[in-house]
Amino acid sequence: MVALGYLILGFILAGVGGEAFVRGSVSLSGLMRIPPAIIGVTVAAFATSCPELSVAIHAAAAGKPQIALGDALGSNVVNICLVLGSALCFGPLAASRRATRRDWVITLLAPLLIGLFAWDGQVSRTDGLILLILFGIWLAQVITEARKERTGTAGPTDIKGLTISVMYCLAGAGLLMSAGIAIVTGAKHVGTIFDIPPLIVGVTLVAFGTSMPELATTIIARMKGHSDMGLATILGSTVFNVFVIAATAAVIHPITVRFSNLAPVLTVCTVTTLLARPTRANIIPRYRGFLLVLIYVVYIVVTLTREL
Repeated sequence: MVALGYLILGFILAGVGGEAFVRGSVSLSGLMRIPPAIIGVTVAAFATSCPELSVAIHAAAAGKPQIALGDALGSNVVNICLVLGSALCFGPLAASRRATRRDWVITLLAPLLIGLFAWDGQVSRTDGLILLILFGIWLAQVITEARKERTGTAGPTDIKGLTISVMYCLAGAGLLMSAGIAIVTGAKHVGTIFDIPPLIVGVTLVAFGTSMPELATTIIARMKGHSDMGLATILGSTVFNVFVIAATAAVIHPITVRFSNLAPVLTVCTVTTLLARPTRANIIPRYRGFLLVLIYVVYIVVTLTREL
């Protein structure tokens, strides 16, 4: 009952938090005169990745940074395969912003760099610093673009409206993070009760739990007619997971890992990111959603088969 209670609470918090966060983000983008997608790829993406950042810092400080790297890469698989795939199953996603292609490129670069750094058996502190520097360069470009894309003429600042929007964002982010914690806690209880191997719990319920904030934000954004914000949140979250979360863990404690152990998840990350590339018509077709979900199912089956 305790496990079920945590899971139900997590889903409720995710729904309420996602709605509040999207409402606040859209309102904030209007008041600041910048596209909602910019808010999605920065504020929303970073907020929804906070659970992974917390895991990374604690794991690295405890001398187990491999957990942080695994969580970051595993979350990216869930984000693209399950979150983006589920959103696409409802219909194609528009990706008209030129910046979407830029964000896609750095998302593709993430697993390639991790593979390059891990080739010698370790993601060192220097490697982590390189990732953080690249993230800083990317973020600077996003901020520069946000200034260029501001629309409308300057007018009196709506302090009250701005305050309300920020409060919605903060409340939504807090509820989304709480949702992830509740679902992960419930998943651990399920594993203990039914004596399920940790890996099975990790690649199913825990992975889903830590990605619940992204899923709720993306689906609700789409329902409210802001698909570009949902897509931007997914891309921004995948960038944040590798270039900040995994990088921070490596800086705290070098990550010793066999490249052969990383190869499967890196391959999945690369292939699925290629499937997330917008077409020349500036859309991501619906059929790719079904492919992404199928790849996720196959990935879990293969992972469990190898383990068992």
